[in-house]
Amino acid sequence: MLLMAQEDGELDSLVRKRIRALRVAQGWSLEDLATRARLSQSTLSRIENGQRRLALDQLVTLARALDTSLDQLVATATDDVVTNPVTDSARGLKRWSVKADPGMTVVRQRMTDPPPDTPSRMRAHPGREWLVVLSGTAVLLLGNRRFRVETDQAAEFPTMLPHAIGAEGGPCEILGIFDRDARRGHQRGEDTGEGARAAT
Repeated sequence: MLLMAQEDGELDSLVRKRIRALRVAQGWSLEDLATRARLSQSTLSRIENGQRRLALDQLVTLARALDTSLDQLVATATDDVVTNPVTDSARGLKRWSVKADPGMTVVRQRMTDPPPDTPSRMRAHPGREWLVVLSGTAVLLLGNRRFRVETDQAAEFPTMLPHAIGAEGGPCEILGIFDRDARRGHQRGEDTGEGARAAT
């Protein structure tokens, strides 16, 4: 029971800090948010400072005024802030799961080969993909188009377009981000033995 009380106290403090942080991020004064939430300025001040009990109806009103949801306003802190990648040494990949959006995957990959020169080796599958070039120059083949993606540049594309990626002028390192459908498309390709380095 004491632990629950302590956790409730921590959540209470977190919610108050979150209200203030969201208000400040919008550049609003106490008066600005109080007006939007139809509260008195003194009531809002006491809520932020912990001098007034957090009432559910006021939290709903404040969430709406801050353009967020009640669930987000009272969400608990997560313990797993730092995670480690799963390494696939055979393919030269490091893979991170993105917990904020189930099914999203982040892959860090070093490429040395140019993209395939035959359309038959390009892949298409449901989903959407993003990539960021960390070093070197990548070449993205997308349908009938060819894009050079330099260091610090990013690309975003629907994976229903036939696509492939490779390096140009030496090794390049990329960070790929896949939604659930794109990740499934890659897993099917890996299961059938298709090269991960040539087709993303």
